Amino acid sequence: MKRSKKLVYVVQKHRASHLHYDLRLEIDGVLKSWAVPKEPPLEKGVKRLAVRVEDHKLRYEKFEGTIPEGQYGAGTVEIWDRGYCVFLEKKPGTIVFDIHGKKLKGPYCLIKLKPKSGKDKNSGKNWIFFKK
Repeated sequence: MKRSKKLVYVVQKHRASHLHYDLRLEIDGVLKSWAVPKEPPLEKGVKRLAVRVEDHKLRYEKFEGTIPEGQYGAGTVEIWDRGYCVFLEKKPGTIVFDIHGKKLKGPYCLIKLKPKSGKDKNSGKNWIFFKK
C-alpha cells in the first residue's frame, strides 16, 4: 500500500464512568474510535487493549469539555494528544500508521483480536494498540 495523505489523529482523555483514552483516526471521512483503558503506549513493547466504539464526526477532533450527566459518555473530555497520521497499511483486522503528535510519534499498530466464544459483550470489538 502506498502512503496515504495526512489525516486527523487525536487522543482524548475521557473521565467518564471510568477514566480512559479515546484514540481517534480519520478513516473514510469519519473518526474511527477506540477506547483505550490505560494511557496510550509511549514506548515499544507496551501493549494496550483498545475497544472499538462508535464513529464520530470529524469536527469532534477539537472537542474538549463536559458531556452532561444522563448523556452517552457523560464526563469530562480533554485533548491528551493530537496531530496527524499517515497510514502505512490498512486491511481487515490490521491498521499500521505513523503518528505525528506531540506525545505519540512514530509507527503504531492496531491488531484486531479474534472474538472469544461466550458472552463477552466486547467480543469482536477488542484490538491491541502498540508502538512498532
